[in-house]
Amino acid sequence: MSDAAATLKSLPPSGGFSGSPFALWAKANLFPNWWSTVVTLVLAYLILKFGFGVLSWAFFNAVWTVENQDTEVCRQLKGVGACWALITEKYRFILFGTYPFQQHWRPTLVIGIFLALYGVSTVRSLWNYRLGVIWVAGLLSIGVLMWGGVFGLSYVEQERWGGLPITLMLATFGIALAFPLGILLALGRRSDMPAIKAICVAYIELIRGVPLISLLFMASVMLPLFLPEGLTIDKLLRAQVAIILFAGAYLAEVIRGGLQAIPKGQYEAADALGLSYWKKTGFIILPQALKIVIPPLVNTFIGMFKDTSLVVIIGIYDLLGAAKISTIEPAWRGFSVEAYVFVSIIYFVFCFAMSKYSQKVEVELSRSHKR
Repeated sequence: MSDAAATLKSLPPSGGFSGSPFALWAKANLFPNWWSTVVTLVLAYLILKFGFGVLSWAFFNAVWTVENQDTEVCRQLKGVGACWALITEKYRFILFGTYPFQQHWRPTLVIGIFLALYGVSTVRSLWNYRLGVIWVAGLLSIGVLMWGGVFGLSYVEQERWGGLPITLMLATFGIALAFPLGILLALGRRSDMPAIKAICVAYIELIRGVPLISLLFMASVMLPLFLPEGLTIDKLLRAQVAIILFAGAYLAEVIRGGLQAIPKGQYEAADALGLSYWKKTGFIILPQALKIVIPPLVNTFIGMFKDTSLVVIIGIYDLLGAAKISTIEPAWRGFSVEAYVFVSIIYFVFCFAMSKYSQKVEVELSRSHKR
């Protein structure tokens, strides 16, 4: 029994608030002795002071709207209250970039399709060919909506795409394609064939040894120099490939850790059944390995989602890049904090959703294992 539980159990019962479960818990965990009481009171003071300051800046003293982009009232309260008028004026640009204003319903629908695809993917009863069909149909719809040129939709060149749809595209395709690449690299690194193992080791160590920004620069600046004359590859596609190759190397090491955690007896049992290498790996070894590495795997996915913001370096204006540009106008200069807070909330929502879903999957797999 822990010290807190022992203290709680030894407390005499009493009536009123002092005998309430919260009061007993607080006395056992927050005020068990004079030292803990001092620490609790100091931390409570700092939390309340900081919390009230944030609430005052974000809500009580904030400016929510301005007329004709007259931001003088925001400048008078700068440092005291937030200027959320920037968001009310520029939220479309932050979310959709330079996409034609009259066509903003199309990227809005694209975001909805992405969210629907994510939601459908969490239904385990659809984890079969039907989910693949749904994703193919959804991605085709996204392509038609973003490009247009068919079904009466005006054509929009890719250079005008931006904001949240770009972030979701880079993250979705990055995760979807880097994951199988990481599995192949992890299996290759553990292969008994020297050539395959050497190639996988060299690739993983090379990619992990350079920052993502350098790969993005190479994909944007150097790759076109090696292409045949007249052949061009879209900058967004080049950035997507760089993200996939970069993430694949990191996922490979995460998955390799799971493969190494599998007891040797599992391999021997699969060999005793006479299973081929791919059947043994696909039906016995890999499912167990992936279950073990769910936390670091999702951690890598979250990192990939946030790293998509680096594409602004090569002139692709995703969600963060569009937020940065929204404060370039003279009227809104000096209010970048509000734009970054708005963007950070969006990033947090997506990353927190991934984290909570991974916890749910862990619990479900643990229950099925106990059965």
